[in-house]
Order: sequence, then structure tokens, then C-alpha cells
Amino acid sequence: MRAVLQRVSEARVEVGERVAGSIERGLVALVGIARTDVRADADYLADKTVCLRIFPDEEGKMNRSLLDIGGSLLVVSQFTLYGDVRKGRRPGFDRAAAPELARNLYEYFIDSVRTRGVSVQSGVFQAAMAVHLVNDGPVTFILDSEKSV
Repeated sequence: MRAVLQRVSEARVEVGERVAGSIERGLVALVGIARTDVRADADYLADKTVCLRIFPDEEGKMNRSLLDIGGSLLVVSQFTLYGDVRKGRRPGFDRAAAPELARNLYEYFIDSVRTRGVSVQSGVFQAAMAVHLVNDGPVTFILDSEKSV
């Protein structure tokens, strides 16, 4: 499982004319799921997302987590995180999970973050979405459960 985390002062995701989810201070997580991912991958990313100390303390140092600041998380599914662009000019998506598995792990990830005490909003799985955000910093990190060992 992969996630691109962006620290934000505000963010929202729209599906058509409807706002599917919005947050104030917190993180946006663009989440991709691989064919080989299991719940342990989602738990790893959930824990990392909630506990990663990437918010400033009183001295401006990245020393506070999403939990510490009482921030929220906006989760957006993004299978293109598993796009392979090494050959040719069109991405290949062989490593991306099939929709049913991906949906289950996407929803499990959201629930896993919620059980850790974070308010979560989300986009709509498999929908065309417009993500609006104000990146605070800018601060962006890439998490990959495959590289967690």
C-alpha cells in the first residue's frame, strides 16, 4: 500500500458538484492499493499516518503528530500510485489491486485511522474527483508499506 501525505491547512474533495469530504488543518492521504496488499499493510499505513511527527511545535520543528494537534485526515483513493511508467508512453497498472480488494482495504484503512482517534473524511471510491487543498509548508511525504521492513 502506498500513500502520499500532504500537510494541509484545509482541503476538500468534490465529486461532480457535490463536496464528498472536507477538512481543516490536517493531512490529505492519496492512497493506492497493490494486488498483494493485506490488512497488515493498511494498519501499518494507518499507524504511520496518525503518528508521524510532521507538524510544527512551538519552536517550529516537526515534532507533533496528527493526533497531537487534533487534526483531521482526508483520504482519497488513487490507483495511479501503482502506475508503472518505466516502459513506453502509457502507464501500466499490473501491480494495482482489483477494485473489490482495493475498496475493502481502502475502507479498512479509513476505519483503522478512525479507531486511532482521528476524524476522517473521504472521497468516493472509483469516482472522478477534484481535490482542492492548501499544502501547508509545503510538506509532502510518501509512505510505502512494502518498504516498511
